[in-house]
Amino acid sequence: MDDRNAPPLNPLPPVVWLMALPLIAMEVVLQLGEAGLAGGREAIGWRIDAIQRLAFVPDYFRQTLGQGMWTRDSLLRLVAYPLVHGSAMHAMFVVVMLLALGKFVGEVFRPLAVLAVALAATAGGAAVHGLAPGTTAVLIGGYPPVFGLIGAFTYILWARLGQSGGNRLMAFRMIGFLLLAQTLFGALFGASPAWISDLAGFGAGFALSFVVSPGGLARLRERLRAR
Repeated sequence: MDDRNAPPLNPLPPVVWLMALPLIAMEVVLQLGEAGLAGGREAIGWRIDAIQRLAFVPDYFRQTLGQGMWTRDSLLRLVAYPLVHGSAMHAMFVVVMLLALGKFVGEVFRPLAVLAVALAATAGGAAVHGLAPGTTAVLIGGYPPVFGLIGAFTYILWARLGQSGGNRLMAFRMIGFLLLAQTLFGALFGASPAWISDLAGFGAGFALSFVVSPGGLARLRERLRAR
């Protein structure tokens, strides 16, 4: 018998909305400005202004790292660049993936663990992007934290396959497919350096999951003691 009181959509963990709503709100504001519905004539340039204020700039990062003089602006750019996207389509794809992956991971991980994975992937993806030789393209958009959630998703599958005696390599099918698609897309339309931050975000999310997953810290302590 169907439950008529059940919600039409499966509810998302609040932490997922906490991550997604700022991205949605930013894009709505930028779209209203570009459509001339808010902010007057100056609003047409809001996206460019947001990119200038929030984008992660590799040259700036390397300069800051070399001088060891971290400012509020340089630290902000490490984690704030996912707020602004190049277009509404860019933002839509990111939000859809964030909601889908966040729901899956959020049903297994605690809220703070989900946030930790997303932040680690955001900062880690930017840092690796900035340290990659010859990288000059600025970094915007929420794909690195999304790939961090893919890393957590992969860890969950990896752990479950290990418990059931399955082939753990099967857990890496999603990231393998995405990398293959990225390679084919790059061959057809030109490679983008953004894959560096995406792959780094995945690695950060997967690695951190060993610690922040339920019981992960206890298992890590046992392994360290066993050594």
